[in-house]
Amino acid sequence: MSIMPQRLRDFLDRTGDAVLVEVVEALGSTPREAGAWMVVSAADALGTIGGGQLEFLCIARAREALASGEGVAALDIPLGPEIGQCCGGRVSVSLQRIDEETAKMLRERAVRERALQSAVYVFGAGHVGNALGQALSLLPLRTLLVDNRAEEIAKVPAGVEARHVAVQEAVVREAKPGSVFVVLTHDHGLDFLIAQEALARGDAAYVGMIGSKTKRATFRSWLRDMGFDVGLMDGLTMPIGGSDVDDKRPEVIAALTAAEILRAVAGEKRNA
Repeated sequence: MSIMPQRLRDFLDRTGDAVLVEVVEALGSTPREAGAWMVVSAADALGTIGGGQLEFLCIARAREALASGEGVAALDIPLGPEIGQCCGGRVSVSLQRIDEETAKMLRERAVRERALQSAVYVFGAGHVGNALGQALSLLPLRTLLVDNRAEEIAKVPAGVEARHVAVQEAVVREAKPGSVFVVLTHDHGLDFLIAQEALARGDAAYVGMIGSKTKRATFRSWLRDMGFDVGLMDGLTMPIGGSDVDDKRPEVIAALTAAEILRAVAGEKRNA
């Protein structure tokens, strides 16, 4: 899990005194990789280095440092039965008191890490769009919910980034290579315009559109009638979330689609 830049800023502004906890080395089987980090205050913590006893020990040690005024410390922890975490590996962790310079560095780091995350564009702020936006907001992805209806954008849940735009397909053209596009607007004609733009790019990690077999056939006919390459359909995932779970509740569709997107993004990165 990456730490959202705004959440980090809010945390540091709220706590005032905190410790950076970072995995320096991870050998063998470990919960997280080198570079994983979190920040710990006397009463709270943000981020994770893997959870379990490893994280509990590091949080406790960070709070000891806060209480004593200690500036830096290090831990070398074998993940064996003695700590009740039997991963079998070994983790070296650094602890550093966060001063003004370190806080600035962490804010910049959070922004850089956020910029490296795959971008997901969800078109349509209806029930499924909002549920998907919420599901994706918890994942290491940069998610943007897009709609041309101001009244629907106003209802987007807190914590989900949203944008009100007049021409949604124009957002597709601005996206970086490797982006994800999920199309589920209130209008089939608009769905088709956005999906065609996304498929025509040829560089998307995933293009999905909500709908049935009938809608898929209608989209194919639309592409042909509009003079577009019907072969674009080969790059389309429809229905989103797969067809093996017969449950059309927005939250269920969102959970299945979020998993589908993660697999697509991971595959894109492996092939890069």
